[in-house]
Formats: sequence, C-alpha cells, structure tokens
Amino acid sequence: MALVRNGTGFRGTAIAFWSQVHPVFMTPPLAASLFGAILAANVDPLLAAVHLVAMFAAVYTAHVKDGYVDFHVRGEDDDHPLTATGCRVALVVSTTAFALCCVVLGVLVNGIAVALVIPTWLIAYHHAPQLDTNPVTATTGYPLGIALAILGGFYVQAKTLTPVSIAFAVVFLTLLSGVKVIDDAQDYAYDRSIEKRTVAVAVGPDRAIGVAYGLMIVALVAVVGFALARVFPLTAILAAFAFAAVALVARRADPELATMLLIRGSYVFLAVLVAAVRFDPIGGLV
Repeated sequence: MALVRNGTGFRGTAIAFWSQVHPVFMTPPLAASLFGAILAANVDPLLAAVHLVAMFAAVYTAHVKDGYVDFHVRGEDDDHPLTATGCRVALVVSTTAFALCCVVLGVLVNGIAVALVIPTWLIAYHHAPQLDTNPVTATTGYPLGIALAILGGFYVQAKTLTPVSIAFAVVFLTLLSGVKVIDDAQDYAYDRSIEKRTVAVAVGPDRAIGVAYGLMIVALVAVVGFALARVFPLTAILAAFAFAAVALVARRADPELATMLLIRGSYVFLAVLVAAVRFDPIGGLV
C-alpha cells in the first residue's frame, strides 16, 4: 500500500508528507494565532503552543485535502507527491493531532476555546470540493480561518473576547478576503472552463479587481478609524500605511505578482500591528 508516488523509503515518504506544508499560506494563520495571544498581554507559553499546533494541523488538513481533490478527484493538477491512500493517512494524522489539541484546550481552558478552534478544521476540510465552488465561501474561507485563529489565540489566554480582539479579527477577514479575490483571479480562465465560481468568474476579472481593492480599502480605513478612536494603538496607523504602499504597487501588477506582493504585504501589516500592540511607540509620544 504505497503512500507516495515518486519516492521510496522513510526519507522519500517524509519529504512527500512535508511537501504539503506550504510556508506562504501556512505562516499567516500561525502568526495570527500568536498575534491573538499577544493581544491578551499575559501569554501562557503552553496554551499558545497548543493553539499554534491546532492551527498548523488545520491548515495542513486544508492543503492535503485540496491537493487530493485537485489531483485524485478532479484531475486538475499535473502531479501530486502523495497517493490517494497517502492523502487519507495524512488527513487522519493531522485530524488526530487537531483533535488532541482540542482535548487539551478543553481541559486547560474551557469548551468555548474548543468552540472557537473547531470551525478552523471544518473550513479546512470542506474547502475542497464544497466551499471553493461558491464565490463567497471560496473567498472568505482562508481569511475566516485567520480571523478565528486571532480570536482563538486571544481567548485561550484571556478566557474572554473583547471588542479589540473582535475588531482585529474583522479587519483581517476583510483585508485578506480582498487578497484572496486577487489570488483567485490568477486562475480565471481555467476556473471558468470548469465552472468553478470564484468572484472573478462570477463578476468578471476587471470587476473582481475592483471588489478586491475595495475590501482592502475598507479594512485599512477601519484600522485608521479604530486607531484614531483609540480602540487600536495609534501605531496601528503605520500598519495601514505600510500595506497601502504595497497595495499601490500590486495594483499595477498581474494577478500572480500582485498576490505575491499582497501576501508579503500582509506579513508587514501583521508585524507592525504586533509592534503596535506590544510597544505602541507613537502612542507613547502622544
């Protein structure tokens, strides 16, 4: 019963399974989990680590399931390192790891913490082939997972949700939904040929770009507004300006390059927000 398609032995199997860790898309949910913990001020390293592993397991599940559906079910991809059996084994392992994290959080925190974590796995597992065929769920699935990672990371530390934590989650949901629309626009022609209903397919690529940047503008304006109202630290304004600068450059690029720029811009956005929450140098001068 082969688990991998192009490798042999332990090393070949390990490489194939590790290939489903995609750093570009794996990093934001993990960073969001830690950002949520930092928002809570007093960080318990054990709880932060358990929540982080749960987010890793959820995103890994999404990558494996997506690859399985695209290659073994739909036949969209040209290649995949895991056999169908290998994909199922990987899903069992990641889901087991996720479930164990839920048990630990249930014991060490409470049931609400678990309730905030479980939807991330549900989104991950059902992204393909259920959620990725509808413009709304195809766009918001990944950003919603990140928003939940922020809320869950915060809750396991504070055992409550605050307006600030919810506001940050909504900002990331809106901003990253815009980025996701750009990302989906890369595959407009192919998605249209197989009747996959992304925003670009539903409204056309030109209007989709307008929708994408409209969502990003709303998110950035919200950050500035919350900062001026002192809901967010004042330094958060710098995060909005930093991402806006990247978005201006990305606006002139093709969807593939724009996606790369915007995802990396979101790293900068998150990094400045972390510094704002932790240190807020501008707020300290006012």
